[in-house]
Amino acid sequence: MEDFVRVGAADNDRYDRSRRIEWLDLERLFRSDVLLVGAGALGNEVAKNLVLSGFRNITVVDMDRVVGSNLSRCMFFTEEDAEKGTYKAEAVARGMQRLSSDAVPKALVAKVEDLPPVTWGGRDVVLGCLDNIQARLHVNSHAYPARIPLVDGGMDGFIGKVTVVRPPDGACLQCGMNRTHAKVAEMRFSCTGSGIVFHQPRVPAEITTTSVVSAVMVREAMKIVSGRSELLLSNAFYYDGKRNVSEEIEFPVNPQCPLHAAGPHDYK
Repeated sequence: MEDFVRVGAADNDRYDRSRRIEWLDLERLFRSDVLLVGAGALGNEVAKNLVLSGFRNITVVDMDRVVGSNLSRCMFFTEEDAEKGTYKAEAVARGMQRLSSDAVPKALVAKVEDLPPVTWGGRDVVLGCLDNIQARLHVNSHAYPARIPLVDGGMDGFIGKVTVVRPPDGACLQCGMNRTHAKVAEMRFSCTGSGIVFHQPRVPAEITTTSVVSAVMVREAMKIVSGRSELLLSNAFYYDGKRNVSEEIEFPVNPQCPLHAAGPHDYK
């Protein structure tokens, strides 16, 4: 019997336009296991892009609660969340579920430093949306030995950066750190300033730069999961929204980096 395509079938397929991208492996996106660390402004945008792109199994980690100053940059947070002090991870997981009934988000309310080793096992990619160097290095120190690709993002006003770490090849996040980073590596600071020993003045932030950085991060995650490593950034993407310029910068492996000497770890 001759097969017929029902009129309008393409319009009813949520991922019809994505299926037309030759290199994108949607089935692998559907099955992949993603760890999203940080549920602030960048985490909100990354979570939104992940779900709309087809990612389903997403674990989001954050220890903070929603406050009023989050509302101008976080699509999943409501005024009610700010009034009640809802945990950010729970609000983002709830928002992802609203965007797609296919999504299976999980919220972990915890400091990333307190996550048990099993948290890192079996992940296909980690996306870092953190606001401090110490937490970034902690994520890097677990993802790299576990051979899990890491896509790390950050902003400062109209300046944005995305770093892609692809173990066991190439440099890790720690390789790209300089002396200034080392001086503040032990300083924990957040946009709320709650429950900390050291507090740095709030970093300027606005949604358009957050949107650009999150888009690049999720696009790199799509390449990773689709098995298209040749398309990935190497290693860092810098964006200057004030001048409307961007550039890709590669940095070498630091021979003194302890992660490259440690070898792979088993996080089962």
